[in-house]
Amino acid sequence: MRYFPIDNKMFIENRKRFVELLPKNSVAVFYSNDQQPRNGDQYFNFRQQSDFFYLTGIDQEKSILVLAPDMKTNMLRETLFIIKTNEKIAIWEGHKYTMAEARETSGIENIYWIDDFTLILREIMSITNDVFLNRNEYSKFFPEVEDRNQRLGNELKKEFPLHKYHRSAPLLTRLRLVKSNYEINLIQQACNITNKAFKRVLSTTYPGCYEFDIEAEISHEFIINRANGHGYSPIIASGKNSCVLHYVENDNECKNGDLLLFDFGAEYANYSADMSRTIPVNSKFTTRQKDCYNAVLKVLKKAILLYVPGNTINIINEKVNLMMENEMIKLGLFSLEDIKKQDPNSPIYKKYFMHGTAHFLGLDVHDVGDKEEPFKPGMILTCEPGIYIPEENIGIRLENDILVTEGEPINLMVDIPIEVDEIELLMSGK
Repeated sequence: MRYFPIDNKMFIENRKRFVELLPKNSVAVFYSNDQQPRNGDQYFNFRQQSDFFYLTGIDQEKSILVLAPDMKTNMLRETLFIIKTNEKIAIWEGHKYTMAEARETSGIENIYWIDDFTLILREIMSITNDVFLNRNEYSKFFPEVEDRNQRLGNELKKEFPLHKYHRSAPLLTRLRLVKSNYEINLIQQACNITNKAFKRVLSTTYPGCYEFDIEAEISHEFIINRANGHGYSPIIASGKNSCVLHYVENDNECKNGDLLLFDFGAEYANYSADMSRTIPVNSKFTTRQKDCYNAVLKVLKKAILLYVPGNTINIINEKVNLMMENEMIKLGLFSLEDIKKQDPNSPIYKKYFMHGTAHFLGLDVHDVGDKEEPFKPGMILTCEPGIYIPEENIGIRLENDILVTEGEPINLMVDIPIEVDEIELLMSGK
């Protein structure tokens, strides 16, 4: 793996907290991610299923975790199944975990080859009554292709139809929402790498370069700093593209006088950062660009102070929407009189700020958790106000990753340049 070894205590503690939530005489089965077909005889680069990584630290395909904490035999309470490698696999695909390596990585003592899975599972199922299966339950995600947990989980139901089946996702959501110190450190590392990449592009952006030139600089910095790569498809949006929220083509020329909106984050050890910044292509904001930029920055600074225990994403959104509305009035986008006449179901500010301010962050860039979840110490969320004025080719989004604590929120991106003067100075090369 590119990233440095992770203390297996992290995964041991994650499993311990998970099994404490299981009812008596139950078993939980987790499958690693699929190798995703690309085309021909090619696969996309493998990325582990987030819950599986959270519980094992194993970054390899065709692996299975079985947790049955009430088994009388210690060898069956916690078992991990991995690929049995051979000379052909070693030659064509490279190294796979040895049993000793899997044991050291995961902290699981009982490692078996995957060929032994069926026999061992049958023994466990003959004693247990309740089975917990896992699947991705992200509410806004509707994939057409079933993942490995879903497919193989359905096969288990057919083979053992008289057991009671339950969902692991709600239990894992409770656990993954609050990050351990191990996880906070990994996300901070992802933020630090993202910082390096942003500083790199500040010195390599100029009128006439292309958005993909900048993407290449970011990817280069990620790789040489041991990141897995991008935590999500990077947005490098210049000029009118800065007003397209999920612009990912990154193929246009960056022109003199235009703004350039970034939204990217490094993924380190499968944990993602998520940052947005906006800069002037020619290193100097116009007066209008600067006014719009500082309006968003002002809201960002105020919004970060709201990331305290007890608040929710919905509360953040409501308060930030009002802040942005006030700033838009100052920028002359509409008046108080216009607000009085607006349709309350379609407020005017949504024309210029149409997305939410916060989402949870962790193993997934849009991590587990809903908008009504009260904040607790250890949660990490994004803070990302923005303003988009297509008729002026102005799109500005500023985003930092925020750790909720017992006291004041901690900005994990506090070292990433964000002030107008700082950005202009760094871009000028002085």
